[in-house]
Amino acid sequence: MIRIEEVTTKAGLKKFVNFPFTIYKDSPYWVPPIISDELDSFDKEKNPIFKDADAWFFLAYKNDKIVGRLVAIINWIEVKEQKVKKIRFGWFDFIDDLKVSKALLKKVEKKGKENGLDYMEGPVGFSNLDKVGVVTEGYEHIGNMVTWYNKPYYVNHYEQLNFKKEKEYLENKFPFANVKPEFFSRIQKLIKKRYQLRNLNFSKTKDVMPMADKMFDLFNDSYASLSSFVPINDIQKEHFKKKYISFINPEYIKFVVDKNDTLVAFSIVMPSFSKALQKAKGKLFPFGAYHLLKAKKNSKDVIFYLIGVHPEYQNKGVTAILFYEYYKTFKEKNIENCIRTPELEENTAIRQLWKNFDPVTFRRRRTYRKNLK
Repeated sequence: MIRIEEVTTKAGLKKFVNFPFTIYKDSPYWVPPIISDELDSFDKEKNPIFKDADAWFFLAYKNDKIVGRLVAIINWIEVKEQKVKKIRFGWFDFIDDLKVSKALLKKVEKKGKENGLDYMEGPVGFSNLDKVGVVTEGYEHIGNMVTWYNKPYYVNHYEQLNFKKEKEYLENKFPFANVKPEFFSRIQKLIKKRYQLRNLNFSKTKDVMPMADKMFDLFNDSYASLSSFVPINDIQKEHFKKKYISFINPEYIKFVVDKNDTLVAFSIVMPSFSKALQKAKGKLFPFGAYHLLKAKKNSKDVIFYLIGVHPEYQNKGVTAILFYEYYKTFKEKNIENCIRTPELEENTAIRQLWKNFDPVTFRRRRTYRKNLK
């Protein structure tokens, strides 16, 4: 008998966050979150997404033991302003028992129907800066802090429960040795001169912060044409500045501005914290923070988290400026591998952007949908 309980207390949320540790405790590929950070993300007083979204947290029990979890999410900006009548679900983990996954998904279905929505899609987070997709290929590669990892049987559950593929995402990587500066060093000089552009580099986080709002505005402009994109509002900008920008090496944030100092392109790269997070085991103390700081300083793998170019400057070679600046930074730090976060398969422009580096697709993931009517 499967029992589903809605989580409404802090103690319940702790159980919710801790559950995947039981499934993946022996996995060399799963990267655990920092428990306190995950709890803050689910705190309706701390995460501003809850001003525009509702979420319901569910735990599944079998013989009084937790065997699954799921969050059902309605992003009201998506529903009311973009007219996408969708209920999202994410943080979906479960043992290999079809009754468990089915019972949890029934809760999403019920919430969606109660709110007059047309379909459900997952796994996805609250917004476009959250994790996305269930892994369908590449289980033998270590995850990272901005993606979910899962066991192969998860996909079987979606398909047995009559969910259909909605979106496909690719994860690619290439060795830094593939980066040949002759591809873009001369071009970036010409682009700067032609469009009167200049690059901005940083050595201190405090120097990045004044321009962070402009960066998120440009992020909204850059990605507006992609399916399922939900813009970031002003309150969320403040949240993401605290959550992400202060966590990233300032020299890994690159901006390009025009003659009026208007931001036209940006990129954020993060050092890989995967192995450090595995050592931390979800906790900053007593040694977790040490492992993270060590990785921030010494990691030889980097993750391209975000890259955005203003629509007026897309397809004009502006990314050559960013790549040239990263080449100099990475060469100095002896970076070995460049990893990209999940990108929509339909986003052919992003694949064109990286083609000169001979990237390989090492993991695939997708979201699934089911109609409610």
